[in-house]
Amino acid sequence: MRTVTSRPLKTLGPKAAHLVAELHERGRQVFTLRDVETVLKLNPALARSLAAQLVGRGIVSRLKPGLFVLVPFELGHERQYLGNPYVVARALVGGEKYYLSHASAMDVHQMTTQPQLVVYLTTLRPRRRRMVHGTEFRFVSCRPSHFFGTTTHWVEKDEQVTVSDPERTIIDGLHRPDYCGGIVEVAKGFRMRQRALDPDRLAAYALRLGIGAVIRRLGFLLDLWNVDAPKAQTQLQDRLTAAYMRLDPGLPAEGRFLRRWRLRLNVTPEELQAAAWT
Repeated sequence: MRTVTSRPLKTLGPKAAHLVAELHERGRQVFTLRDVETVLKLNPALARSLAAQLVGRGIVSRLKPGLFVLVPFELGHERQYLGNPYVVARALVGGEKYYLSHASAMDVHQMTTQPQLVVYLTTLRPRRRRMVHGTEFRFVSCRPSHFFGTTTHWVEKDEQVTVSDPERTIIDGLHRPDYCGGIVEVAKGFRMRQRALDPDRLAAYALRLGIGAVIRRLGFLLDLWNVDAPKAQTQLQDRLTAAYMRLDPGLPAEGRFLRRWRLRLNVTPEELQAAAWT
């Protein structure tokens, strides 16, 4: 006869029921040990003990020490549950300044059709990447003077996150195409949201960053997609130096030289245009 191993039932005692109800009332799917202490008026030791019991019974899932997410009851015996990765990303920085960036921001702004396997956050200090229930969270450090161009976005009915605005998303992608899947994906994202992008804001952001490669690549994309922005293009060209840079820094230094934007086109315009329609 086969032996059936039973799992702890997802039953709620009075304290756990009150905690779950209160967290739902506050719209807090992701919560901390401090929340447990506050809601139930417990000391830290008792709060840790209760949280451990809830994890063991599958009521909540531990994201990292001291950080948890409520597991929907309809998931049955599921024990490892992430929830919304962008809400988790916000919780991982613990109240410090951040914004969702690069490929994650492209996903939020509907600039990509590619599945996202990594969550990117820009923060003011370096952090080590984290793996949480199979999802990688990667942190990109940014100097305070470069922390601009953000907005808020509702990712759940009760949950807002900070994300780069569409223009800053493109600029970040031009700075680090490798965090977006390469220059092809950045060019495709530009094309997908072209009508919503403000070319003057794009130029202002690029000039504010003052990174030569970003200025060159932005000017190239404005030409590639026939954006009518003479003021922005003139401002960008006025900041060019004599040096040539690769269009995609992650690819070999090959291809023709484009004098207008001081770029080496290691991805051809034809390849970018073809990718945008696939």
